[in-house]
This record gives sequence, C-alpha cells and structure tokens, in this order.
Amino acid sequence: MVYDAQGHSGPAADVTFVQLANEPDTPTSSTIVTDLKGVLGGKTLETGTVQMSALIKAGNELTRDRSLPELFQMILDLSIEAVGAERGVLMTQEADGELVVRSAKGSAFRISTAVRDRVLKTQESLMVRDTMLDDAFKQRQSIVGQRVRTFMAAPLQTKDRIIGLIYVDSPSLTRVFTKDDLNLLTMMANIAAVRIEHARLAEIENQERLMAHELGQAAEIQRRFLPAQAPDVPGLDLSGHNAPCRTVGGDYFDFFPYPSGRVAMVLGDVSGKGMPASLLMMQFQARVQLLIEEPESLAAVITRLNRLTATNLPSNRFITFFMCLVDGTSGDVVFANAGHNPPLLVRADGAVQWLEDGGCPLGIIPAMKYDESRERLEPGDVLVVFSDGVTDAANPQGDEFGEERLAKVVGDHRRESASAILDAVNHAITEWAAGTPLPDDLTLLVARRTG
Repeated sequence: MVYDAQGHSGPAADVTFVQLANEPDTPTSSTIVTDLKGVLGGKTLETGTVQMSALIKAGNELTRDRSLPELFQMILDLSIEAVGAERGVLMTQEADGELVVRSAKGSAFRISTAVRDRVLKTQESLMVRDTMLDDAFKQRQSIVGQRVRTFMAAPLQTKDRIIGLIYVDSPSLTRVFTKDDLNLLTMMANIAAVRIEHARLAEIENQERLMAHELGQAAEIQRRFLPAQAPDVPGLDLSGHNAPCRTVGGDYFDFFPYPSGRVAMVLGDVSGKGMPASLLMMQFQARVQLLIEEPESLAAVITRLNRLTATNLPSNRFITFFMCLVDGTSGDVVFANAGHNPPLLVRADGAVQWLEDGGCPLGIIPAMKYDESRERLEPGDVLVVFSDGVTDAANPQGDEFGEERLAKVVGDHRRESASAILDAVNHAITEWAAGTPLPDDLTLLVARRTG
C-alpha cells in the first residue's frame, strides 16, 4: 500500500534515482555513516528511553500475523514515527536487482544513486544532517526542489543479504536527525528485514500447500476420467494402468466395448507434462468420446480426430495416439497409429512382433490422411500398448528400461492373466528405476486372447 502525505492510500509513489554532480565517495561533515555490525556491537548505539520504546513497539507490532502488504505498511509507519521523519519509502530489491516500491508516505522522491548504491552494496546506513550544508546536494535542484533538508537511508538487511532499503526525510530542520536516529533506523530495518523474509517464506509455503491441495483435487478428477477397471469382453482378458510422473499427467487411455463383441482400446500421450498436459488430455478425451461409436473405418476416425485436434491444439503441442479394434471371438485386430510407440505383440510361443505401421502425431498436419492396418491374435497371444514413459524409465546410471526388457518381461509372463502381466511390467520398471523418478507418464494396456 502506498500513502500520500495525509496517510491516504493512492497510486505508487514516484521514486527517481538521480546522479549528483561532484558527489564525494567519502562522508562529508554533514554526513554520518554506520552499519548493523557497529550498532549490534554496542559501539554506536546508546539506547535511551525513546529508542528502547520504539524498538519494543516495533518488536510487538511485527510479531503479529500480517500479509506482506500490511507488513510493509507497518514497517514504514513504525520507522517514520520512531525517528520523527515526515516522509518515507520502503523498497525491496528483486532477483533482477530492480528496486520496487512496497510502501510510501509522500511522493516525488528524488534519491541520490550514490546513496542508494552505498546502502545496497556496502550494507551501510547513511544520514545527511543538512543538504544545504553539503555541496553535492545543495547544487542539485531536483533535491532542493523538494525542500528536503535532512534524510536517512538504511538497508533492509538479514543475516546474510540485503533485500531492500528504507529511506526517510524531512523538508525542515525543526527536528534534525541524530546519530541515535540513524542507529535506531538501522536496527529497525534489520528487524523488519528478518520479519519480511519470514513472511515471504510463510506465503510461499502457504501457496505450495494450496497448490498441492489443488493438484490433488485435479489428480482425483483426472483419475475419474480414466476407467477404473477394464470391461469384460468374451475371448479377451484386458487390463489397464496409468501412473503420472507428476501429480497430474498427459496420458489418456480407455476401453470401449461394442455390442458386436469387439472392443476399442485407445492410448493418447499429450506432449509435455503436468497441468498443461493434463488439461489438454481431458479436452482430447472429450473429442475421442464424440467419435467413438463403433466405426466402419478406423482410418477415417483418426483422420477426423487429427483435423479437430490441429484446430484446437496450441502450436507447440502435439498428441501421439494409438487406437485398435479387437474382436475377441475371431482375434481380428484393426489398428491405426498416429506417431505413438509401436505396440508389442508377443505370440503364445514367445515370438515378438512390433506393430510398426502408422503416421505422424495428431495436431501437426491438419490435412494428414491416416491408414489402418490389420493383425490377428491367436489364443495365448498378448498385445501390449504403452506410452514412452514405460521404455524411457531410467535407472540411477541413466540407462533406459527399453523395448527389449519390456518384451522379455511380457514374454516371461505371457501365460498369466492380463493384470498379472501388467503388474510384472510395473514391478520390473520399479526395480530398474531403483528410486529414480519417472521421466514421463507411464501407461500400459494389456489384451490377452483367451481363445
């Protein structure tokens, strides 16, 4: 909050840093310099009743729970009151070095760049008793025009760094700032800086808790968009699993059984991770469900889905997508692949085959025409559709799990149920990663023909 001379809130204060002609690097007769080390060491601070009362009041006020804007206001008010100043401004230094006004009483501040730099770089507090006695200031109309006669500046200093500064001044010499005032302002600025840092950390922690809660809710919503269990389809044993590498993810899978006895299996992977990918995934899922009625031409469905996706997807995103129709009675498989990992087909005798036919990812070329391919599942054959989070899972040395290990695990467990095969793959990936975080969302669909 920023205040005018009467204490009313208003627009941000006008603070300009000015370069003074012939400004000396060392203090003049009208300038006093101190630092926090000297004040805390007891060499310069002579705490009288007034100073002690101000410090006690500051301590009491700053222990109360306040938001950062309220805290900035309170710190400036306490500082102005403690030293008897008429105006003041509190500024914090951001990561890029910029000073940002957080609270002000007064306007049109003109602050010497040398004063600013000295306070921020040398961690020193500085006071000019009378600008009219200092050649550097009395010749500067931008300073004199404000009728500033005496001013002080102190760093907002924590134990190890400077986070900003407090500047106060007065247009008259009815009360000249003293060395004790400078020492008091230095101590108050230190107390304030520590309190500001604590408040900032508290806000960050609160934001992180809020974000974690919201992400948890988003993850729950996303889980409801995915099937809780695979459908029962005559002649097939089905299972599916998804594990986002973050709280929410960009992988989508589903099963769609049809009255004809066929079932559609779909798996989509939105580029990117986290919340943006999750939102795009849910949007994509809605489009899939609009087109999911049992199709006569799978190629036509994918082609139309690509056109819709390209119209609505951001230019820096794409979606890989695999869809197949499996007939549990005949074993016929019709599939179309838009840039997705080639699914794995392990035959009942252990032979390995990859379904490599396909086109480019969805959303890249709006006019892209997709083709469909055909395959057949014999009794005991296992089809595994997976996202790249499966094969990209890495161990602590950075080696990927890879397609060969996936094929071996599925081959070793091909005579077991679909859910057992899925569990075996997940277990193998967990052992391989040995605690290394997943680099991408992990999704698996398993279809085993039972005959």
